[in-house]
Amino acid sequence: MFQPVSVASANVMDRAMAALVSGLAIEFGHGVGEALAHRFLEAEETDFLWDARDQERWIGAYESTDDDEIDLDRVRILGRLDGRWFVAVMIVDGDGNPHGLMRRREFGRRKQALAEFADA
Repeated sequence: MFQPVSVASANVMDRAMAALVSGLAIEFGHGVGEALAHRFLEAEETDFLWDARDQERWIGAYESTDDDEIDLDRVRILGRLDGRWFVAVMIVDGDGNPHGLMRRREFGRRKQALAEFADA
């Protein structure tokens, strides 16, 4: 069964992380799976956060220092990944593809993350 991360519940996201750790442990050995999973998350942080978002809000245009031909926006997102709630500001193109991460804060509780998300 295939389900995009963006429509998954918090429990599904926790299970997805557990499945990633388990699969890596099977492939590379016990005790290594969790470390490798976190390395994958670090290396592809922008994409994982974007896919794990539960809510998003446009907060303005992104003024690039480069002479890019594409228009980029700043979008605040709320989501849950690896058992933690987060609020992040992403750089996103008009097609909804993430191009970068400006900042991210993590929270232990959804209520705290929602308060930060609303404080845009």
